[in-house]
This record gives sequence, C-alpha cells and structure tokens, in this order.
Amino acid sequence: MPSALTFELIARCSTTKARAAILTLPHGPVQLPLFMPVATQASLKGLTPQQLEESGCRLCLNNTYHLGLKPGQEVLEKVGGAHKLQGWKHNILTDSGGFQMVSLLKLANITEEGVRFLSPHDGSPMLLTPEHSIALQNTIGSDIIMQLDDVLVTTSPDTKRMREAMERSVRWLDRCIAAHANPAKQNLFCIIQGGLDLEMRTECCKEMVARNTPGIAIGGLSGGEAKADYCRVVNTCTNLLPELKPRYVMGIGYPEDLVVSVALGADMFDCVWPTRTARFGNAITKYGVLNLRHASYANDFAPVEEGCGCVCCRTGDGGLGVTRAFVHHVAAKETVGAHLLTMHNVWYQLALMKSVRQAIIEDRFPAFLRKFFSDQHGGDKSKYPDWAVEALNTVGVDLMED
Repeated sequence: MPSALTFELIARCSTTKARAAILTLPHGPVQLPLFMPVATQASLKGLTPQQLEESGCRLCLNNTYHLGLKPGQEVLEKVGGAHKLQGWKHNILTDSGGFQMVSLLKLANITEEGVRFLSPHDGSPMLLTPEHSIALQNTIGSDIIMQLDDVLVTTSPDTKRMREAMERSVRWLDRCIAAHANPAKQNLFCIIQGGLDLEMRTECCKEMVARNTPGIAIGGLSGGEAKADYCRVVNTCTNLLPELKPRYVMGIGYPEDLVVSVALGADMFDCVWPTRTARFGNAITKYGVLNLRHASYANDFAPVEEGCGCVCCRTGDGGLGVTRAFVHHVAAKETVGAHLLTMHNVWYQLALMKSVRQAIIEDRFPAFLRKFFSDQHGGDKSKYPDWAVEALNTVGVDLMED
C-alpha cells in the first residue's frame, strides 16, 4: 500500500522490547511511545482544542460511528473534514465504528456484508460496511484510519465464532484497502483479532502483515479479560510484527497497563478512562488515583499533584496553582471541577509517556519500571499486581529484586 507516514526508530531498550520512535504523519511528527486522548465526537469533553494543544497532544482520536451519525457525512464534506470542524491543526486517528456498533447497540447483526443496526436517533435500519466505514473516514480526513473489523469480546467461549470474526476481519481489510480513496494522505491500519487464542492471533498476524498496511493495531482487548491473558496476546503479536511499523494496542489507558505494554513492544494506546474518571473527581498521579471528592481533601491545600507541570498544578508560568481543597469543593457540583481534572489527567498521561520515552532513549527503562511500580504502591512489593510482575519477567525485568 502507499503510505502517508514515516517511522523512524530512535532507540531500543537493551533489556525489554520497548522502543522509542518518531512517527511523522500528514499533520506533523509525534513521539512514540504515545498515549492518545479520545475526542469521541470531535471534542475532548472538558477541554477546548487550544487547551488540548497546550497539553502537548499531537494525535487524538475521533469516533467514526458517532461522527457518521452526527453531524453526518454531508456536513463533514461541506466543512472540509474533522480538522476544520473542531479547529484542530494536529493529527487525528479515527476508529472504524465497528466496536461501537457491538458495544453500544443491542440490535446489531453482523454478516459478511457488514453490520446491520437500528439508528439510535430514529430507529431506522442502517448498514455499516467496510466500504462505507472507509468512505466516512476519507471524508473525516483523519491522518490514521482503521479498518472495519469483526469485534468479539475476548472472554467469549465460542471458538467457532471467534475464528469467524478473525477470518472475516482479514477479508474486510481487503475490502477496506480496495475502497480507500486517499492512501497518499491517510494511513490505513489493519487490526489483528483472534481473542485470547495465541494460535489464532499468530495466524491473523501473518495474514495482516502480508497486506503491508502503514501501521498495525492489536484489537479486541480491554474487554474484561484477565491482565495476564492480555499480556500474553500483546507479547505474542509484537514478536510477529515488522520492526519498522507503528504498533497500536487499542483501548488501553491505565498507567500500569501502558508501561507494561511498552515493555512488551507496543507503541501507541488510547482510552477514554483518563478523561472519564476526571468527571468523577479522580486525579491520576504518580502515587495512584486520588478521589478528590473524599472529605479528607476538604482542607488539603496542596496542589493536585506535587511537581506536576500541568496548568492546574503549577504556580508559575501561567499556572493556576489549584489546590485539592478547591477541586474537592467543586468536583460534585460544578463543571469546572471536571474541567480542571481533565486538564491534569491528560497532562499526566502524556507526561508519563514522555518519561517512558526518555528512559528508553537513555537505556534505563528497567530502572524506570521499578521506580514507577514502587511509587504506585508506596514501596510495598506485596501490592504489586502479579500479572505485571509475570509479564515483565518475560522481557527480563524482575520487579521483586532489591
């Protein structure tokens, strides 16, 4: 396939499978590894495009399913795509819409043709095919577009259906490639399926890699499976993927999941959790998640996180110097509480990945991992999650050593 990206590998961890790279897209370069905030309906809840830009974000997500319903393809064509619609001059990745159809709509019926469903707006019958998904994404104008895949929850015991979904995803990729009208301007990523079956994942990897798309995603995870199973799938897939292409694990956002997935060889991640949890009064910090609605913060005049460089926490350079007590005061009753914590949480996620990247470049990523887990769990190794300890052991990092 033609490609509208360049992937430059900058550094490799000498112990784990972690990589640092520069991914150059049509709207500028992004530094990998990378967390991508999710602006579902061409808007990140709680932030203006300018505030998102000031956080350092250079690649965010939009949702094809939601934008296809509203404002719709005709409006997107008239305005000139999603960049102009939302006033965003940096990169956008759009998912295909398939996951939302299965997760949000009870009346979705998947056939070889596509996904039939009833419109949530007026109940009218609708059909999303690989061709229509790609046409929508071509109109949206996103820098990275995703194939329509047949998504099945990973915990499904139906092996026959899982194989059908994996094989159909390969066939649908071929249809997406054929339908893609702008390969010189938009990068189509394939999506590896196969549930928790490592042989099926291996088979799918080989088929997808043979199609030579500009980037590759590992899909169908973060669906309730055990973390140890998740890690085995990611580790298996990254072993089979080309060295000089970006690797995107879809739907991942918890800090521990991010750093372990990087160690297992993945580069790109997205999740609504950091922004969604902000709306419930939760701040993500290096020492864990703080529920600032709790009464214990009513008289806590420290910043949301000491040493954080976000506009909420810092006191100089235009910072607000917001205290935990203030966020506690407004978290339950004023939208400004969610707004402030969204700014903080997005900053935290992006800063975490910058720190991960720097540690890889300086070849001190194993030490970074030990410090990260120590901070998260107050130095108590008995609290470290078994799945993380086991996964990191497979790539040469022993979290339990002194």
